[in-house]
Amino acid sequence: MDDESRRAIRQQTGAAPASAIGDFQIATLSARVVLLFPALPHVRSALDILALRDSGSVRSHKAKASVAEDLLSSAAVITMRRCSSSLVLLCLGLLLAALTQADEHDHYYRQDDEVVLWMNTVGPYSNRQETYAYFSLPFCKGSVTELSHYHETLGEALLGVELEFSGLDIKFRKNTPKTTFCTKRLTADDLNAFTYAVKNQYWYQMYIDELPLWGMVGEIDTSVSPSVIKLYTHKKFDIGYNNDQIVDVNMSTTELVTLSKGADITFSYEVNYKPSSINFQDRFDKYLDPQFFQHRIHWFSIFNSFMMVIFLVGLVWMIFVRTLRKDYARYQKEDELDDLDRDLGDEYGWKQVHGDIFRSPPLPMLFSACVGTGCHVFSSVFITILLAIVGEFYTERGSLLSAAIFVYAATAPVNGYFGGSLYARLGGKRWIKQMIASAFLLPALVSGVAFAINFIAIYYHASRAIPFFTMIAVTCICVFVILPLTLVGTILGRNISGQKNNPCRVNAVPRPIPDKKWFLEPTLIVLMGGILPFGSIFIEMYFIFTSFWAYKIYYVYGFMLLVLIILTIVTTCVTIVCSYFLLNAEDYRWHWTSFMAGASTSFYVYLYSIYYFMFKTRMYGLFQTVFYFGYMGLFSLALGLMCGMIGYIGTAKFVHKIYSTVKID
Repeated sequence: MDDESRRAIRQQTGAAPASAIGDFQIATLSARVVLLFPALPHVRSALDILALRDSGSVRSHKAKASVAEDLLSSAAVITMRRCSSSLVLLCLGLLLAALTQADEHDHYYRQDDEVVLWMNTVGPYSNRQETYAYFSLPFCKGSVTELSHYHETLGEALLGVELEFSGLDIKFRKNTPKTTFCTKRLTADDLNAFTYAVKNQYWYQMYIDELPLWGMVGEIDTSVSPSVIKLYTHKKFDIGYNNDQIVDVNMSTTELVTLSKGADITFSYEVNYKPSSINFQDRFDKYLDPQFFQHRIHWFSIFNSFMMVIFLVGLVWMIFVRTLRKDYARYQKEDELDDLDRDLGDEYGWKQVHGDIFRSPPLPMLFSACVGTGCHVFSSVFITILLAIVGEFYTERGSLLSAAIFVYAATAPVNGYFGGSLYARLGGKRWIKQMIASAFLLPALVSGVAFAINFIAIYYHASRAIPFFTMIAVTCICVFVILPLTLVGTILGRNISGQKNNPCRVNAVPRPIPDKKWFLEPTLIVLMGGILPFGSIFIEMYFIFTSFWAYKIYYVYGFMLLVLIILTIVTTCVTIVCSYFLLNAEDYRWHWTSFMAGASTSFYVYLYSIYYFMFKTRMYGLFQTVFYFGYMGLFSLALGLMCGMIGYIGTAKFVHKIYSTVKID
């Protein structure tokens, strides 16, 4: 492993969630909501605490638990006489919150309270997503065995978080000298496993008070010939505290031991506490990299995209004010001619297709489903970015993904409204099938790709394999939340905005499309339509890819929101210009052309992902390669649906505007 990789690992040994929980009673009351919506950050369920206590896992609170049970039972007798059953549960929850100490759930500790060290995953440094359970390697646990398995949220399960208790005895503000917790004699299988891990630069992740720590499994000693495999056997934890909260964590691994069959390997640890002036709200700052994300190139790309917006808006304005004005004047002059002169005149341009411009496109059900899904994706992305700006999701494991799933489910009526109303305006009759197609278009594609990747993950025994019950939970969300809400949106859309409002009648017989120059063919227009939108997000794609596929934490969601706005404006302007040239060539097939011209942005994003994989990463292996290109395909697909919807809606407004202001016989 090179020095740069080693420094990258060791520099990221430190803190986590940055937002203060506030009043503990309020947090526990909010935890009731977490049982249904685990995406909400900075909240942990009081029922999780009760479950840990019942399993004997929170040893330092047994006395309080006993008192809590007595008070709970007496309170229940009094309260049930006055309150409904739901109010009883609320009172019990508040009482439990007041009497039960939550440790890492609320990030407050007392002297000698237990501090849990959770072991997460281990895997090759070059393949960030190829991770396995920490104890899949022949490490051994400590002597403490009372804590049960960590129960992850939906987002954590989908991200492959697999926390297991380390078994190490760590007390708050109590230093622990070097302590041996395990001695292991290496078998041939153990030796092979450790050797493979060290040769492939395996790294592991762990958590203390939800603060991430990273370390390398071992090193290859090349100072001797032949080189030997060495394993780190000692972990030193330096924990910083501010009053009764942990605000800083660092870990250093030492004592390299040469591996050989039958060797006795002794594992040890030590813990040192020191007071710190870091505020709890700022404890995650050490993991961020402002020099990377707020580099002048990032700012310059935003400025460059903004200048592109000004140029394109000016171009569209020129089309509206100058070009269309000339067209209107020419058409008005033609209208003043008698029929014979008009027949002898040289008629051309977008007015000639007024009888076909609002003809339904091919595959109207699929088209409306794509537009509705694009609206759904756009609203979900926009709201999730706003929540990320306010909620600092980067401080909580899996909270961003959980929030995105919750937002996507909650905004399903948007899909039904826009897709259903468009299908009705296009004259579609099978609205139930359209509603089902719109609701399951993206989830079905995601499920298909995820199933294939999950099959490979199971074969590799990787932690990225989605658990069966998580699949059931996601399926239930789709069937019992997304589908009914899409139905509601479809009914509203068909009744509110499902009536046709076309300014021109549609001819009974389609007009023949004349021959045109090669650069006005829809295929070329589609390919050219995505270049400028991709250029507006090109730099941001690099930062997003680096955050997801490498070892950076993305936190500049303000940049992402600004880029989303720029992308929306650029895509709208480009598709309007493309559609104007298409209509001027008397080609009325603008529906799919405008959609695909906007969606072609995703084609260039996927091409860039191939370049990024080949030249910006060192990924290898079947699992990581399939994982990368599979999920990049889904990312590009969602982006394409969103940009296609933006292009179509912008063009539809443009088309309605120009044909409603011209005189049609």
